[in-house]
Amino acid sequence: MSRLKYTFFTIIIGFGFQFGNAQNISVDEGYTPQDLVEDILINSPCANVFNVSVSGGNFASGEKSFGYFDATGTTFPFQNGIILSTGKINNAPGPNSYLSDDGGSMGWDGDADLNEALGLSNTFNATVLEFDFIPLGNKISFDYIFSSEQYLTNPSSNQCNFTDGFAFLLKRNGDISYQNLAVIPGTTTPVKVNTVRGPGTICPPANAAYFDAFNGTTHPTNFNGQTTVLTAQSDVIPGQTYHIKLVIADEGNYRYDSAIFLGGGSFNFTIDIGDDRLIANGNPLCQGENLVVDATQVGATGYQWFQNNIAIPGATSATYNITSAGDYSVEINYGPTCQTTGAIKIEYAEVLTINQNTFTECDADTTQDGKTIFNLDTIKNQLFINLPSNYIVSFFELPTSTTELPSNFTNTIAYNQTIYARVMNVQGCYSDYPVNLRVNTFDTVLVDETIGLCENESLILDAGSGFSSYEWNTNPPQFTQQITVNSGGIYEVTLTNALNCSKTKTFTIEASGIATIEDIIINDFQENNSAIIQVAASSLGDYEFSLDGVNYQDSNVFSNLSAGEYTVYVQDKKGCGIVFETFYILDYPKYFTPNGDGYNDTWNIKNLDKRNLENSIITVFDRYGKLIKQVSGANEGWNGTFNGEILPSTDYWFTIELTNGKTIKGHFALKR
Repeated sequence: MSRLKYTFFTIIIGFGFQFGNAQNISVDEGYTPQDLVEDILINSPCANVFNVSVSGGNFASGEKSFGYFDATGTTFPFQNGIILSTGKINNAPGPNSYLSDDGGSMGWDGDADLNEALGLSNTFNATVLEFDFIPLGNKISFDYIFSSEQYLTNPSSNQCNFTDGFAFLLKRNGDISYQNLAVIPGTTTPVKVNTVRGPGTICPPANAAYFDAFNGTTHPTNFNGQTTVLTAQSDVIPGQTYHIKLVIADEGNYRYDSAIFLGGGSFNFTIDIGDDRLIANGNPLCQGENLVVDATQVGATGYQWFQNNIAIPGATSATYNITSAGDYSVEINYGPTCQTTGAIKIEYAEVLTINQNTFTECDADTTQDGKTIFNLDTIKNQLFINLPSNYIVSFFELPTSTTELPSNFTNTIAYNQTIYARVMNVQGCYSDYPVNLRVNTFDTVLVDETIGLCENESLILDAGSGFSSYEWNTNPPQFTQQITVNSGGIYEVTLTNALNCSKTKTFTIEASGIATIEDIIINDFQENNSAIIQVAASSLGDYEFSLDGVNYQDSNVFSNLSAGEYTVYVQDKKGCGIVFETFYILDYPKYFTPNGDGYNDTWNIKNLDKRNLENSIITVFDRYGKLIKQVSGANEGWNGTFNGEILPSTDYWFTIELTNGKTIKGHFALKR
């Protein structure tokens, strides 16, 4: 017990009497090779077996690497059968409590045929069971399980490729090469630890559907894991002699034993009476079709046909005419005690009933050219009343087409096109089904509108006449041609025409209102006098501005203004009204002409009183800074004299002390 797998093995020993031997398989080394093949593996009076031989380990204790196993009362899938091992079969019974790796340093060689079959050169500890047989039927099969200590539950990464090898080698007498029957179903890949393994360890799973389990200590065998029950099978020629060699060996070294369990009585000679006719295989019988099955065998003395395991009265000929679905089998007798069987499964293709074959869509794009996208997956589900879930339906543009149409198909013929539905996985029973695709259009051009809505007013939105239905996105929805709105927002109406096609028109309602002039910011006494018209933030509209009530601009800034009186007009662009206000631009004259003609005879600042600046002080100087005149903004100004003396034509300077705290300085010309 130095090779303990689990530290709690002593616990298992402690409960040994409770579990009893019925928990685990037992082995028997007393069977002769002939008995193992004839009485255990084949167990049929029809067996014609000869040249049976077995070879394995030559243990000094006389123990064997092959023999009989009994699993009655255990959870092991086989009740009994043959075991072939790379170690002592006495180590095969459970519990799975220690590592079995017998056969080291005893000159126990591998097998050349196994090496060739698996492409190996380093096998050891080979156990071989081989025999000749003459089959009655044209097919042989037998069941097996591959078990191995190399199915480690906690391997290191370098152990992921550890594997032993085995093969079931078959050849007809006279043939040169063997055929390996121990392969993963549907492939030529040999069954080994690294080709059939489940998930749950750091080693990658492989063909996990064929892996049974990693074993705990209570397993009926002393192996770390095993495959599911697998079936080896091959076609054979009745009456011919075949040789079969069942061999297993360690690969690389003697460590980590493996075993093959062959199911007792599972080696069968059967008759191939034809392929199953199944929907899944694409070859069911069509409705009304019959199938004559022929089980004729040389030397047969009688036949009995069965449907769903029930004998068919009177069906005792070598042939049988199948007219309905079911599992059919035939027993072929070769005398009172010898019998072979054949089986075939029959399904019939469903009679498909059309539910709907014309499908209409509305042209969904803006071109309205009679072409749009059809979802063929949706059409498939609506086409037939009784389409089975496992039927594969594809669509083609023409009955002769071989290129399948995409699921989202845009018709290539405007307005009306016929495509064809084809059942892909049931060949020969259905012709193509025509499917009509129709495209309706909405030809009316809809133009979205943007409309202003003045404060405290309402507005009627009209979607236009001539449509079969209307639906507005109001809350709750409204279904009339016109609606009344009294607030801004986005209003959408879905219009449906007589062809049941729809479009959406959008009304963008922009709330608006008459402006409130909050301020006019004047920047005057400048080379470029300007005014900025400020509208109150509470004003809702989009406004434009004018100084003459005729020509409007978007900008609220007016520049290059001469001195004088102005009226600014502020107009709502949505028609909600106009407001206006007067303002004054102040500036000083650049010259004056005091010649008594009544025009421009005095130099003064006009409209100071209009800005409440009439109390401003204006001081005039000559070019030498001499004070000439000081007047208030309310006076008429300076007449060009000093102490009654007429002053000469020249430039004069001034200072204006505005009552708002601003000081203006400059010069002007006196001209005579």
